Amino acid sequence: MATDTSAGFPCALTLDVPFPDARLASVALQALRVDKELSSLVRRELSAVATEGSSDPTVLRVEYKAATNRMLRVAVNSFLDSLALVLEVQEELDVDAVEQRRRQGTSA
Repeated sequence: MATDTSAGFPCALTLDVPFPDARLASVALQALRVDKELSSLVRRELSAVATEGSSDPTVLRVEYKAATNRMLRVAVNSFLDSLALVLEVQEELDVDAVEQRRRQGTSA
């Protein structure tokens, strides 16, 4: 956890969530970007970034800043619940992911 007392948000956390490909990272970014933070004591920035040595943005980066550790914890817990739902939907309904699982099942 980093600190930035000059901005009035001394508590900060950055999460990097890797995805198998840039398309799934982009879909997750678009789905999660819709929900804004409810508290003015929390700031969140979402982006898709490439890993070192790659040009494809396959990592969902979430940067949080909050006024207190408690506000940061509550915001991150809520985000992780939403992320879990997005991942579950991608796994169950994404046509390419379903096709890839089918191919892996027949080749095993």
